[in-house]
Amino acid sequence: MLENRNSEILELRQRQQYLAEQLASDQKRTELLELEKLSAAPNFWNNQINAQSVMGRAAAIRDNIEAFKQLSTDLDDLDVAHDLSLSEDDMDLAAEVSSELKRLDGQIAELEIITWFDDELDSEDAIITITPGQGGLEAQDWTGILFRMYQKYADRQGWKITVHDAPAGEAIGLDRAVFTLSGPNAYGMLRSEVGTHRLVRISPTDIKKRRQTTFAGVSVLPVLPDDIEVDIKDEDIRIDVFRSSGPGGQSVNTTDSAVRITHIPSGIVVTCQNEKSQLQNRESALSILKARLYEEEKARRDAEIEELRGPKTSIAWGTQIRNYVLYPFQLVKDVRTGLEKGNVDAVLDGDIDDFVVSFHQWRAKQSNKA
Repeated sequence: MLENRNSEILELRQRQQYLAEQLASDQKRTELLELEKLSAAPNFWNNQINAQSVMGRAAAIRDNIEAFKQLSTDLDDLDVAHDLSLSEDDMDLAAEVSSELKRLDGQIAELEIITWFDDELDSEDAIITITPGQGGLEAQDWTGILFRMYQKYADRQGWKITVHDAPAGEAIGLDRAVFTLSGPNAYGMLRSEVGTHRLVRISPTDIKKRRQTTFAGVSVLPVLPDDIEVDIKDEDIRIDVFRSSGPGGQSVNTTDSAVRITHIPSGIVVTCQNEKSQLQNRESALSILKARLYEEEKARRDAEIEELRGPKTSIAWGTQIRNYVLYPFQLVKDVRTGLEKGNVDAVLDGDIDDFVVSFHQWRAKQSNKA
């Protein structure tokens, strides 16, 4: 008696329905028509940046609709093949059905990933800032550990890492870390990391080897594309230059190459000191400042929970999104999704993809409930 796969096929159909609403709805088809009308206008290419944005958006919608159509056809064929394998008791055909089920499950998963990124800036690079919270020197050490974790994660993803500011802590770790990760959907992916990260371990600096709880905050901002303008007036900023205290290119520690930009109206301060030249540090600092100003303006416009940084909370007890426990047992647990991993060393070595994926799956479910 061959195994009945109807329940598995039904599950794929349910996921297909969700994709229809997200990728191939009447609204998406209407949007594609409007974009195609725009691209046919006589003066369309006068604005190159806007034209490329429109063409890119149209191509993405078109590709998604075609992928969904092919998926629907493949699911119909799977239904027929499964019914035939049961009626004919055909083991070879049943094996093909099993293989196709696995293939379509993976294909649907890839399409589901696309639906996670609903913000216009999700496809951009990500500016990460890690700040020590409660825990004193231990928090600075924890900041350094998280910095390394995200560097290792970026290596796994094949992403580029650009460090802007990572001054050493008073005794161990880092006073802060500001860096950009460049890769496909980097900002969209790493929105999962926004919030407080809590570490529990035996303190490496405590002679009595007591257990220590430490916190660090992670902020994630998008690198703004050229077609988004943020007005920064010269009279609203103060630029200070100083000698770099951190690692960098040749002569970075012997010249006044580090740059600190203070935006006077908002009080936002951005420091960059890891590039080789003052000009490069200035450009990086301005880019980060623009992202932070854009974030604040978006939060004011939306008048909702801040979507780019997340809720403004203290970096302390009760605010964590993820717990990393090294003692008395080994466990990493995401507070939001409930996902747990026992191999803490692997997680701290950059193996956080399951946490990133589970966050977006959880977020999609929360959105559907709403």
